[in-house]
Amino acid sequence: MPVTYRTLIGLFAVLVSFVLVVLGLLKIFPLFIATPLLFLSIFHLLVRFNNRNKFKGFKI
Repeated sequence: MPVTYRTLIGLFAVLVSFVLVVLGLLKIFPLFIATPLLFLSIFHLLVRFNNRNKFKGFKI
């Protein structure tokens, strides 16, 4: 599976949002903003990894 730019951007987004969650736990950044960002970035990355060519049936 080749690593594309979108996958690298997804990994970078997970890293940045994790740092924001840590800052949120230290009361430096709002936690209610950081946790959805972490969830969305992990969700985007999992969708990217799980997206593969699936059988869509025979075309008649």
